[in-house]
Amino acid sequence: MDFSFDALRRWPDVEAPNLYAVDATDRLLLDTAATAMADAAPDDVVAMGDRYGALALGAIAQHDVPSVRVHQDALSQERAITANAERFGLNDRVAQHPLDAALVSGARVVLLQLPRSLDALDEIAELIARHADPDVRVFAGGRVKHMSTAINDVLRRSFQNVEAGLARQKSRVLTTSGAVPRAESSSVPSPTGASAGPRWPRAQRHDELALTVWAHGAAFAGTRIDVGTRFLLDHLDSIPASARTIVDLGCGTGVLATAFALHRPDADVTATDQSAAATASSHLTADANGVSDRVTVIRDDGLSTLPDASIDAVLLNPPFHIGASVHTGLALKLFAEAGRVLKPGGTLLCVWNSHLHYRAQLERHVGVTQQVARNAKFTVTTSRRPS
Repeated sequence: MDFSFDALRRWPDVEAPNLYAVDATDRLLLDTAATAMADAAPDDVVAMGDRYGALALGAIAQHDVPSVRVHQDALSQERAITANAERFGLNDRVAQHPLDAALVSGARVVLLQLPRSLDALDEIAELIARHADPDVRVFAGGRVKHMSTAINDVLRRSFQNVEAGLARQKSRVLTTSGAVPRAESSSVPSPTGASAGPRWPRAQRHDELALTVWAHGAAFAGTRIDVGTRFLLDHLDSIPASARTIVDLGCGTGVLATAFALHRPDADVTATDQSAAATASSHLTADANGVSDRVTVIRDDGLSTLPDASIDAVLLNPPFHIGASVHTGLALKLFAEAGRVLKPGGTLLCVWNSHLHYRAQLERHVGVTQQVARNAKFTVTTSRRPS
């Protein structure tokens, strides 16, 4: 099979000279798990956090694994895996799954690119321990500079054994075994010491905002409300009173969408994010606050499902990271999407880290931009599409 890691692409995710579709951790994971994968049967192997397919496609092409179940939280990366699999004619051997029991049921080998969030890792490890084969081995890899002993502590909540391998090219793999038994439905620890019922998703009440926030492990900020979003919440009245169709772009746990629906009962709000964890969390947050009938949640890469000039206003707290890399490419993509879907005269209400100096880009992609508020870290602006 003519397979090469160099042929993998990030498309339709952001592509740039300093962004790559494969890294040293992917290669080290495959090498470390080679013996475990040697006799793999169909559905024995699962790849999680497999951003562009290097793990799944490498396992199939280089280690003769019959098929691989795959989960990737980001929709653009999920689509990149599909595109790369088709490029090598392997699409019939890769099965995409949401983060649920079917993803890991009966699995004996799990290849995991460690997520940035410890909460995301906790949810993943718990799911594997509950539903994979009792003898499952998890190979969890990451860049050494992003790894800490806290990762081992999280893994030990779900597995009895966690062993660290030798570092190679600034990457390291942790191997786990011995899934901890769990009480499937108990809400308190069992007398035998087995863990209580599932820890995820979880909720937190914010009385000062009269909001309950639900979150899955991989959702940005978890059940907290990040400081940028809090700042933006103070300026929802910057959206004209006449606006009826609103989009919370990159909705995270759905805080902005839910708060706006509570603030403007006459508004029809759409919450959209490419993260599966975010959209699942947003559904729960809207429901918990009694606005699920007025908040529609969509998993989408940008706003690809919405037509041009169809929305009155967009709310946006854009990310300034792509994975572990500081990069403005994703924010600029979202600015362009907002400008495209806004009706003439429509408004983008945006909060951003002041040091990023986004004003010129907002003017370019949307329209005339004015500062609404500024504090020590953040700037809130309105940008209006020309009438």
